[in-house]
Amino acid sequence: MSKKFTPFVSPEDDLPQITVKAVILGFVLSAILAGANAYLGLKVGMTVSASIPAAVISMAVLRLFKNSNILENNIVQTAASAGESLAAGAIFTLPALILLKYWLDFPFMQTAAICVFGGILGVLFTIPLRRALIVESDLQFPEGVATGEVLKAGTKGGDGIKAIAQAGVAAALFKLGQTGLKIFAGSVGGSVKAGKSIFGMGADLSVALLAVGYIVGLNIAVLIFAGGVISWVFGIPLFMALASPAEVASIVDGASGYDAAFAIWSAKIRYLGVGAMVVGGVWALISLAKPLVDGIKSSMAAVKELKNSGSANVPRTERDTPINIVLWSILGLAVPIFLVFTYVIDIEHLNVSSGAYWTAMTFGVIFSLFAGFLFSSVAGYMAGLVGSSNNPISGVTIATVLASSLLLLAILGSQVDFATDSAKATTAAAAAIIIGAMVACAAALAGDNLQDLKAGQIVGSTPYKQQIMQIVGVVAAGLVIAPILSLLFNAYGLGGIMPREGMNPDEMLTAPQATLMQAVAEGVFSRNLEWTMIIIGGIVAVINIVIDQILKSKNSNFRAPVLAVAVGIYLPIELAVPIFIGGMIAWASARAVRKRADRTGKDAGQEVEEAGQRGLLFSSGLITGEALIGIVLAVPFAILESTEALRILPAEYGWIAEILGAGMAVVFMVWLYKVAVKKTSTSAN
Repeated sequence: MSKKFTPFVSPEDDLPQITVKAVILGFVLSAILAGANAYLGLKVGMTVSASIPAAVISMAVLRLFKNSNILENNIVQTAASAGESLAAGAIFTLPALILLKYWLDFPFMQTAAICVFGGILGVLFTIPLRRALIVESDLQFPEGVATGEVLKAGTKGGDGIKAIAQAGVAAALFKLGQTGLKIFAGSVGGSVKAGKSIFGMGADLSVALLAVGYIVGLNIAVLIFAGGVISWVFGIPLFMALASPAEVASIVDGASGYDAAFAIWSAKIRYLGVGAMVVGGVWALISLAKPLVDGIKSSMAAVKELKNSGSANVPRTERDTPINIVLWSILGLAVPIFLVFTYVIDIEHLNVSSGAYWTAMTFGVIFSLFAGFLFSSVAGYMAGLVGSSNNPISGVTIATVLASSLLLLAILGSQVDFATDSAKATTAAAAAIIIGAMVACAAALAGDNLQDLKAGQIVGSTPYKQQIMQIVGVVAAGLVIAPILSLLFNAYGLGGIMPREGMNPDEMLTAPQATLMQAVAEGVFSRNLEWTMIIIGGIVAVINIVIDQILKSKNSNFRAPVLAVAVGIYLPIELAVPIFIGGMIAWASARAVRKRADRTGKDAGQEVEEAGQRGLLFSSGLITGEALIGIVLAVPFAILESTEALRILPAEYGWIAEILGAGMAVVFMVWLYKVAVKKTSTSAN
């Protein structure tokens, strides 16, 4: 981006930004969107950016007040989107402590501290990178640019909030009928047996997943589905054909059909995704090493230049949080992070010498800061390339968990035989997970911070004020994540762990990333990690990277980022199917709009962009509506200790629920398509 860039609001115009109503609204929206994204991430293993819906909701609310302005709107969405991002970092990691049975629930103080400290680190780490990656770089920051344009167009009316509201109410009612009243089935599936092998296929009837597919687009949706095909169409049948009948029988444990296929995937095949994600995370570091180093050098040079010229001469739109405050804050956070580590992982749990214990805890802090900065830089750069929704947070996190597990094993392994002492192995694995949680929260906020700062550059915000509001959003989300996670866990169960007997496994939140984090960390210390599957997954990833580089050399519009395929490998196939359909709807609607524009002589690019904006807002409403009703239903489920408490359709009529559920899912598909191709050009706001 050129230094001569002209923002929407001139640097000479200093409009009110951090106001009382902006702080309150940003705080509330951050908490709400954190809850919604936590539910979505635990259900599907993916999260989406909330910047645009937050901006639209902010506009609608602030119009109720006098003297609101575009910079105030931007401040609100900055705080709100921070909540969504922090939820991603938390749900990818912290549920693993439940799966390890190290935590029996989500303790408020510990959970909040890990989330808040990790999130603040991510904001601080990326402040010095703003000039290099936003001002002086040609990175696109697609979601940041889109948010900025939505904010600029905010004077055109309230169609955007209407679209979000309509979709949200409809999705909430459908989810109520699925999960609460049991009128609609939540999924459909089946399997075919060929010799010793089983070919399983299913589809989750979640409209939120449909919306995710629309938002990420056809390219990513195809790759996620391709990853599912690798696991379910090739991986499971091949394993069953090659493994001994005794091994298969021990895994399947009497299950048949789709349930048997799922058991094989869960025990063996999903580890292909671990290998693919680790290789993908390493590849991200390798491919971004030079631009990151150049960016850091440029930022340091800019800081020096600004210091020499004097802060009074710096335009309002270029004022960052002073670098000395940033550095002292990072160093200062090392102390409370150290205290968190020692509180969560006390010496009695490990039963090692004090020297080894303090060495391990000190390593945890240093590694969290080092990996946090490294992966925050990667996440920030990737947000510039592909947006924060497609950021490889889970990839870098699982690489962090694997690396920290191996290093902790090296530090503590001489004093403890983790292979024979499962309790101590669990404790050491928990320590690795906490390090991973710090890094994941930091990386998630880093991408979001730079994305929001890009939107701020477009509208003319003051950077340091946005950075303050990022931290406000982190605190807001950090305070609600623990009770929300606890509520969801007690209502639905997580990743195979049920807090009570008799709970319905079909309603369980799968928490796919956290399940992998737990399996990797525990596997390292217990020495039973599925290294064969991980290595094969790594080989698949290398082949994927080669294909992507070939596509890049040919300037192909279709690319094959390895982490998208890895996500598909470790997701159940039934989750990948609606994502794929959503991507197809995005492609088909854009194609139809482009053809119509060509016939009528209109600007095809503008028409497609407006259509995409309508579809994006409608999709955001679908996600928010389904997620929020999922949280609301968790309250009676937890109180009554049953997900069957509101059922009105008897279980024996499940076939009726499947027909009705599939029919309603089709209705939503058609509705999403029609919204996107709507002829009347409406504001995206």
